[in-house]
Amino acid sequence: MRKALKEARQKAGMTQRDVADYLGITERYYRQIEAGQRTGDFELWDSLEDLLKIHQRLLRVISSD
Repeated sequence: MRKALKEARQKAGMTQRDVADYLGITERYYRQIEAGQRTGDFELWDSLEDLLKIHQRLLRVISSD
């Protein structure tokens, strides 16, 4: 799971669907990214960094929690 990504999304008051809509992807695909099952492309991570105001290197970390 990408704990930092999930926490940043929640702190921003956004649902997984909100973020998926912002990125122009399906909610299922976003859930897989947040769960650490998919990687996503560079443009997606750039957009997440812009949206959540956290460097993508921190957002990409997969934790065992």
